This record gives sequence, C-alpha cells and structure tokens, in this order.
Amino acid sequence: TMQVARNFFLTRDRTFRRKIDEIFLALQIERELSKEEILELYFNKIFLGNRAYGVVSAAHTYFGREVDELSVAQVALIAGLPKGPSILNPAASPERAMQRRNYVLGRMARLEYITEEQYREALQTPVESRLHGRVVEVEAPWVAEMVRTEMIRRFGEEEAYGGGYRVYTSIDGERQQAANAALRQAVLAYDRRRGYRGTSGQVEELPPRPQPDATADGDAEVDPMVAWQASMEEHLDGMRVVGDVLWPAVVLDTEFRPESEDDDEDAPGAEVYVRGHGVAHIPWEGLVWARRYISESSQGPEPKRPSDVLAAGDRIHVTPVGDQWYLAQEPRVEGALVALDSNHGGVVALTGGFDFGSSKFNRVTQALRQSGSAFKPFLYAAALEQGYTAASIVQDAPVVFEDEALESTWRPENYSGRFFGPTRLREGLALSRNLVSIRLLQALGVNYTVDYVTRFGFEEDRLPRDLSLSLGSSSQTPLELTRAYAVFANGGFLIDPWFIERIEDNDGNVLFRHTPRIACDDCPAVVPEGPTPDPDHVVAERMSDNGESDRSGRIIREPVLEDGLEDEDGGLGDALDELPTLDFRARRVIDPSVAYVMDSMLKDVIRDGTGRRALQLGRSDVAGKTGTTNDFFDAWFSGYGNHITATAWIGFDQLQPLGPGEAGAVAAGPMWIDFMREALRGEPPLVRERPADMVAVRISPETGLLAASGDPDAIFEIFPADKVPDPDPGGDERRDRSDGEHNGDRRSGSSMEDLF
Repeated sequence: TMQVARNFFLTRDRTFRRKIDEIFLALQIERELSKEEILELYFNKIFLGNRAYGVVSAAHTYFGREVDELSVAQVALIAGLPKGPSILNPAASPERAMQRRNYVLGRMARLEYITEEQYREALQTPVESRLHGRVVEVEAPWVAEMVRTEMIRRFGEEEAYGGGYRVYTSIDGERQQAANAALRQAVLAYDRRRGYRGTSGQVEELPPRPQPDATADGDAEVDPMVAWQASMEEHLDGMRVVGDVLWPAVVLDTEFRPESEDDDEDAPGAEVYVRGHGVAHIPWEGLVWARRYISESSQGPEPKRPSDVLAAGDRIHVTPVGDQWYLAQEPRVEGALVALDSNHGGVVALTGGFDFGSSKFNRVTQALRQSGSAFKPFLYAAALEQGYTAASIVQDAPVVFEDEALESTWRPENYSGRFFGPTRLREGLALSRNLVSIRLLQALGVNYTVDYVTRFGFEEDRLPRDLSLSLGSSSQTPLELTRAYAVFANGGFLIDPWFIERIEDNDGNVLFRHTPRIACDDCPAVVPEGPTPDPDHVVAERMSDNGESDRSGRIIREPVLEDGLEDEDGGLGDALDELPTLDFRARRVIDPSVAYVMDSMLKDVIRDGTGRRALQLGRSDVAGKTGTTNDFFDAWFSGYGNHITATAWIGFDQLQPLGPGEAGAVAAGPMWIDFMREALRGEPPLVRERPADMVAVRISPETGLLAASGDPDAIFEIFPADKVPDPDPGGDERRDRSDGEHNGDRRSGSSMEDLF
C-alpha cells in the first residue's frame, strides 16, 4: 500500500517528509480500498525496468505477449522484477533474471501454486533477453514534437492521436545522430571548461559490499551481490539518465587503483556504481578537469587527487568516453543545431537542446537570440550589390558615436582590441573586423541595408535601424539563420524549410505529399507525385506573404503560378487541376555574381579567418562564419558544405555570459565541425562554376588595386568584368623596395581552386 501511495502521489526522494506523507496516504488508501483493489493498482503502476510500468507493459516489453498468454516461467520472471527492475530484467542480465525467476518458481512449487511437473518444466525454459515492441531508431524528440503539433493542427487532437496516421519526415537518421552527439559533446566540453559545481547529493550510509566469492544458499531470494546491487539502484532513485549520455552513479572509493596499475602513483581514480552498469572505474584523466566552479569566469585550483573532487557516498553523473567512464555533471548551458538541404530546404537534422526530458523548449525554432558576427555576411552581400568588391578598401580605425539626448558614448572595438587601418572587405569578413562592418553600414545606409537583408528571409521588424545592425544586434532563431546562409550555399535562392515529407492514413493512402521549391534557374516546373495537398492546409494557411515556415515548423507551400492561371479574385482557380503548370522553383533573391563572391569570402573565413579550426575537415567546399555577441552571451557557427547548411549555437536560456574566451569559434565551432564531419562523409567536395561575367586578376593586397607586373605579394581576386580595379600606381615602387623577394606574409585572397 505504501508503494502505491508513493508511485501515484509522491516522488522517490529519500526524505523524512516524503516518508511521513507516504504513511498518511497509505492509511487513507487502506480505509478507501480493498486489498485486491490496492494490489490491482500496484500491478498497473509498478516499475519493472526498460520503461515498463505495470505488468501488462512488462509482458509486452519482455515477451511481446498479453498477460493471459504468458507461460508459468514468464509469469515468475515478471513477479521477480520488483526486487531490482534495473538489474534483474532479462535485457540487462539474463543470468540474474534466471536466478531470480528460479527462486520465484521454487517458492510457487513449495506453496503448491504449481505442480512439481510444471516447476521442472519451467526451470528448463531459457530466459529471453530480446526487447519486444516498437524500437526508437532515431532520437529526434524535438522533431517528433513538431510533427505532433502539426498533426493536431491539421486533424484535431482526437483524430491525430486515434486516426492511425503515419508521418514521414525529411530527417536523415545518420545525420540526426551526428547532430545529437555533436551538440552533447560541445555542451559537455564547455561545462568542463567552466569547472565542477559539486555532487547531486549524498548517500549517508553505503551498504557493505559482499565479497566477490559470496554465494547465495538455496533458500535465499537472491545472491548477496545482486541484493547489494539492488540496494545501490535504490540509492540512485530520483536521479535519471540525462541526454542519454549522463548516467547516475554513487562513489564507492576515491583511492581506487586498478590491479594492473598498483605500482603507478598517478593511477588512483574513483570507483563508482553506475546505474544499470554496475561497478566501474573513473580514471584520473576523467577527474582532473573538475576544478571547483566559482563563477563562469573563475575556477578553483586544479585538483591533485580524487578526494579533492569526490567523497565516498557522493551521488554524481558520469559519461562514457570510449570504454571508460568520466565524471560529468548536468549542464546548465544549452545548445541547438539544425541542418537543411541547401537546395530544397528539407530539415535533415534538428536538435533543440541538450535533453528533451529536462526542457521541451525548441531552441532551433523558438529561441530568438542576437546573431553577432554571424550576421555580417548579409551586410557584405548588400555592399557587393551596391558596387563594392571583395577588394574594396574600408578603414579599420577607431570611431566614436555620442548620443547627446541619452548622454551616452559608444566606442565599438574589434575583438582583439586593436585597429588595422585600410582593410579589404575579404580580410574584414575573414577576420571579423567590427570597425570595418560599422563603417561599411555607414556608407551603405541603414535603410537600404535593412531592405536588402530581408531578401534572406529576416523579419524587418526585428532588424534595428541603427549601426548596431552591423554587429548582429538583431535577433534570429537558428533555423532562420540557417535558411539565410543557404542562400549563399545554393547560389542565391531563398528556400523554405520543411520537415514533413508525406502523411499516410492507416491503410497506406497518401493524404499529403510535400513538393519543395528547388533552388535552380533553368530546371523545369515540377509535377507533384501523388495527391496534391489540400490548399486550405498548404496554400492559404501561411504566416506571411513570402511563404516562410512559422516557428512551430508548420508546413507551408505556396505554388508560384504561371500567367493566366489565377482566377479573377487572384486565387488558385483551376490551377490545381493543371499540375504540369505549377512551378516549384525557389525564388532568386541575390545576383549569381554576389552569391559566388560571398561563397569565396566565406571559404576564406575557414582558410584564413576566425573559422580556421574547420580546416581539420580537410574539405575545399566548406564555408561559414563565426558569431559572438557582447559579453559572450551567445556563440554561433553557421556555414555549409556540399548541399548541407547548418547552424550551431550555445548559450544560456536566461541571458548570462558564457565566460571569457567563449567565442563562436571556441564554443559553437566544435559542434558544427563534429556534425559536418559526419554529415559530409562520403560526399564529394562541391566545385562551384564561376559565372561567365566574372574574371580573376592579380591585385595588390595593400591597396586592392591591379598589381604591377612581378609584384611578389600580389594575390588573385575575382571581380565582375565591369568592376576590375585600376592599376596600382605605387606597385612598381613597392616591388623595388622588396628587392624582388617575397616577404612570406600570407594574405587572404581567392584560391586557384575557387577561381578556375
């Protein structure tokens, strides 16, 4: 009765208050219900391992049968699980499950619930260890929630849950798993850099561990070691596996040495009991990171021994690293990662946080955060559209803005705190020079720039009409930023993100099939396969006139009709009956030459700029940009390779600094790199064709003008044919001063591979 009270009404906290509440609830339950009714509640609620709650669920999970279809041996196995559901179930340990089952069978025989013949037959029955039921093949809980929300919107809650629909998404299983792993690794790495915040509680008195050779006699319920493990599992009640990578554990010993390392003074580590895994060893390298957390910018001294970090009885989290366990902790920082197919907008991977069980908030679609320097490429694209080139010179010099009304002064600086004088736009973007961006926005004009960057899908009312726009003071979601970067990746087209490919009813009939808009100039109109979606769901219900998806991930498809198909009211008319005339080509939003130069400049961010850590990918087609906001509140990395565009973000849900040095390249860059390494595996590097109206010439890196013949410092740059710069009048003089020797200074410029 007390277990029923706890399971239905209380937590599993090991406190006096909880125990007192449990007693009074049990007394009330005893007064209201019969023992049979209480037992029925118990059977339907008790945890029996592997997410099975109740006997019926356990029968489905372990045997794939209904309760009345179970054999005597199977009934006895389930009856033995409450003693230790996490360690006695047949999936975790068939041997222990068999031992416990045989004890139950013996008791049943002695009490004459079964015959001697049934007993002997059941003893000979092997224990099944295969889990039955539906297995989750890909962990994508935020995508599943987006699908659930969309299905309820379309069909209503009752029909969505009970209609037997099958929903197929655009998610790529391997890339989704890579996204999950990359995000968790980046968040845990950040958490280790900031220090250890302490344990999750303390076990006041550890039960004595039996000797390894201790065995159970014939009448014991379970052998001493299994009983001890069950006790350790109880001590971990209330702690859960977080993000599928952080496992609850209890510290057993802080001076533990593996037998093979007895003579090594540096070998001591910690011995722990890990939920569902048993006794394990944390080596010293899994503890040495745990400097005491003081603040995001301050940590205590480096520990010298395991006891500086842990004590016996500490309840902690550990994470698997290879075949070992390392100390870890549930992170407070969060992250997001989303990847789109650059050519049609299908979401190939999306993870909206570290752990869905801790927070359902989808940071990919719902978190509006300042984008910092990740916004700069769109400003540079606006400049190219206005006649600037990658070689145009802008001053990187101090600037001061005073607001007399507010009696305030703004003195923006570069990240390094230094100023570098005349700077080519290619260098300014690669090295993320703030002063270059500010002066560029001044020259272009705020109104023009705001109007231009809305071409990338940004909402105008979130774009500040002041010079802070140049530094990314506007707020976007990771999905919006990814969609915008895809314009550079696909050569200049704005694609619409989508995630539901088709919906089928219970009989396999296709009710909806999404036909995306494709990024291409000369491809033919696409005829949708299967039934055309109901225009009430797909065309009329759109958030805005440009056909973009809303933050819930709602499916939006607005066909572009050829002339003459609209009816008198401007509606679809009979267009849906004339499918061959429907055009599903994406809208071109920037000139091909602008897209080509921006692609080249973003590749230089990787080759010579703030994103150079991505060189480890060993690919010539990766391009991107880092982003860091004031006081390190947000860290970004957005970019693309081949046909995948992705954005990685790290920050706190409640605005606070990440800590000194946690720039986009450091905090978010590794997440993006780890994901793209797997996402692009097996994909050949994409070679982009240079537009016919563009030429490559040698320029002086100091002036951006046409280089003199024989200039050893000259670099290649690409220009529209009508914007080739004038010759550098001082080029010959500089060449003479150099005595014809190259100074070895590597300057940013287009590679031969890009140009030819």
